[in-house]
Amino acid sequence: MNLKMSDIAKIAGVSKAAVSFALNGKPGVSEKTRKKIFKVIKDQGYEPLRKHKKGGVRKLASISLIIIRDRAGMMNRSYASLPFFDTLISNLTQNIGGFGGQVQIVQLDINHLQDNLNENTALLQSKASIVLATDLNKKQVKLINQKLKNVIFIDTYFKDVNADFISIDNFQGAYLAGKYILAKGYRKIGYVASNHSIPNFAQRRAGFTQALKEKNIEIPPEFIFSLNPTELRGALPQFIHLSKVFPEVLFCENDYMALRLVKEFTKEKIRVPQDIAIMGFDDIFEDTMVTPELTTIHVPITQIVSQAINQLQNKAADHNWLPQKCFISTKLVKRESL
Repeated sequence: MNLKMSDIAKIAGVSKAAVSFALNGKPGVSEKTRKKIFKVIKDQGYEPLRKHKKGGVRKLASISLIIIRDRAGMMNRSYASLPFFDTLISNLTQNIGGFGGQVQIVQLDINHLQDNLNENTALLQSKASIVLATDLNKKQVKLINQKLKNVIFIDTYFKDVNADFISIDNFQGAYLAGKYILAKGYRKIGYVASNHSIPNFAQRRAGFTQALKEKNIEIPPEFIFSLNPTELRGALPQFIHLSKVFPEVLFCENDYMALRLVKEFTKEKIRVPQDIAIMGFDDIFEDTMVTPELTTIHVPITQIVSQAINQLQNKAADHNWLPQKCFISTKLVKRESL
């Protein structure tokens, strides 16, 4: 049943203006009236996904958030406990739910991606989807983009793939971190990389390396280490026990690795930052729960969500939409670990 706004107004017993205000999250209607309107919308299956006469776009009635699970990657079986995911879900639900919409979370297995896509009827019928694409490679992104309509990929980017991407500027963030470490006077610099290949981290590595290269500084191989990017527990990196000389500072590709080192260094009576300074990337809540608090790079998740929803609304409403790639900058957060 294809309902118009006037039909919704008639069923709810309110004016068309009241329906418009409710759909667009604007003041002008009471909470009681707003709930009444959205109950009608839900009961009747109305999805307000079309343009205003003046060129504006109505809010999406619902979206699918697609999680691609990878046992060996960032989105492993414990992905729901990751700070990035928790904040993403909270912001997305608040943004969509604020005007009566719904967020459907769909989990797919990266090792059976094509079969999952073919078998998930509800997902194939979904009008709009956001894919948390942290662990995806180029081939997998292309497959999803071909299978689904109105899809946006967040937390990754491939410059030669014709799809919609929203990502933080990982290169810029790590470049900023490198410049700050150099400005603090450090020259014996170590690097802690993920032991799992992730496109975002590759960009961070490139940005950090570029900042050091501009000062003719290279990180020696013995100062490059690897850790699991999602584990907060584990033995101290072997170099601490074997090497008589170790870096003055360590830059970690994410905060989980940095926090793990702060904790393990403390156990070994190695002082941070007096004996060795540490810097992370992501600015998760736990950074302020350790002593010393972690210096890091802030990732604006709220802005990522806002951009994703706005971009998805426009894409879904415009048949002539051309794929758009969006980078969102990061900022430095100075604390006591460096």
